[in-house]
Amino acid sequence: MVKTSNRIFLSSPHMSGFEQDYIKEAFDTNWIAPIGKNIDYFEQEISQFVGTSGAVALSSGTAAIHLALKLLNVGRGDLVFCSSLTFVASANPILYQGAEPVFIDSEPITWNLSPQALEQAFHYFEKEGKLPKAVIVVNLYGQSADMSKILDICNHYNVPVIEDAAESLGATYKGKASGTFGKYGIYSFNGNKIITTSGGGMLVSEDLEALERVRYWATQARDPARYYQHSRIGFNYRLSNVLAGIGRGQLRVINERVNARRNVFDIYNNELSSLDGIEFMSEAAFGRSSRWLTALTINPKKTSVKAEQVLDALESENIEGRPVWKPLHLQPLFKKNLYFPHSPEGSVSDQLFQSGICLPSGSNLTVEEISRVVDCIKEVFHEC
Repeated sequence: MVKTSNRIFLSSPHMSGFEQDYIKEAFDTNWIAPIGKNIDYFEQEISQFVGTSGAVALSSGTAAIHLALKLLNVGRGDLVFCSSLTFVASANPILYQGAEPVFIDSEPITWNLSPQALEQAFHYFEKEGKLPKAVIVVNLYGQSADMSKILDICNHYNVPVIEDAAESLGATYKGKASGTFGKYGIYSFNGNKIITTSGGGMLVSEDLEALERVRYWATQARDPARYYQHSRIGFNYRLSNVLAGIGRGQLRVINERVNARRNVFDIYNNELSSLDGIEFMSEAAFGRSSRWLTALTINPKKTSVKAEQVLDALESENIEGRPVWKPLHLQPLFKKNLYFPHSPEGSVSDQLFQSGICLPSGSNLTVEEISRVVDCIKEVFHEC
C-alpha cells in the first residue's frame, strides 16, 4: 500500500456554505455577543426540526446536561443512573451537582442502555430505600436507545429521564426524533458532530417554563434590574450569536449529512462485512440511525486480528480510527461507583470496548478516502 501524508479524520466539520450568510448578518449588525437573531432562530429551527415545544442554545451539550440536572433538583447525595458506554461528559455534570452516578450496562443489539440492567438497578435501590433522582440515557453513535422499554421502567418508579442525544441528532425512534422522549433532551454541536457550531449544545423540552429558567441560569442568573443584580448562582453557558449562525447554516443540510453518513456506513458494510470476525453495529428495527460514526467489533473467536492491530495499521497510513468509548465504570474517576451489567454472564460494554473500533465517518469523505480505509483493513486481515 502506498503511504500518503493526507490525513483522513474520524469526523471532521463539513461546512455547507450557508453559514457565511448568517455569520455576515451577525457581523453586519454587530450582534457578536450571546444575544441576537441567530440564537432566537436557531432555537426555533431546532425545536421545529425535532418536534419539541422549545429549545435553549447553550455553550455545550455538557452545559445542557448540567442545567437539566439542576432543573430536576439533583443535589448532594442524590443518585443518578447513567449509561456507562459513553463519553465522560455524560456523567461529569452529575458530579458538578454533588450527586453520585450509578452506571448501567449496554445491551448487545443497539449498544445502548440495557433495560434489563436498568431494572436490576431499580430493584436494588428500591430495596435500599433510595431511588435515583434522574436517569441519563445516552444514544450512542447515532442510534437511539430502546426508549419505550426504558420509559416504562422509569415511569413505573416516577423517575424522570434526561436523553443525551449528543450523538444522535437526525436519528429517529419509532418515527419520532431522537432526543425528544425524555423530560429533557440534549444535543451537541461539537466540531466532530453531525452538524457543528464549532462548540455548542441545545436543551429541548416540552416544558417552556423550565426552559426560561435555563436561559436565566445560563446568562449568569442576572435579575431583571437596571444594575447587575444576582439572587441565585448562575453560569456562563449561553451560545454566541455568531456560532448560532453557523448552526443555522448547518441545520439547513442536516438531512443530506445524515444520508451521506449512512452511505459511508453502507460502503464499509458492503466491503468489509465478509471478513471473518468483523461485525458492524446493527441498526435496531425500531428506528433509523444517523450513523454518526461507523462502529464495528472484531470477534476474537473468529479471527486472530485484534482491534488494536487495525487501529495501528490505520494510523500508520495517516488514518484516524478510535476505540469505542471506554466504559465509565472502568474509568479511574468512577472506580468507587456501582455498576449494573446486562446479565450475570458478563458486561456488554466491557466486551464492546475490548473489541470495538470506530472508522472515519465524515459526510465529506471522498470515495478515494473510504477506499484507503477499506484497503488498509483488508490488508491487515489478509496478512493474518
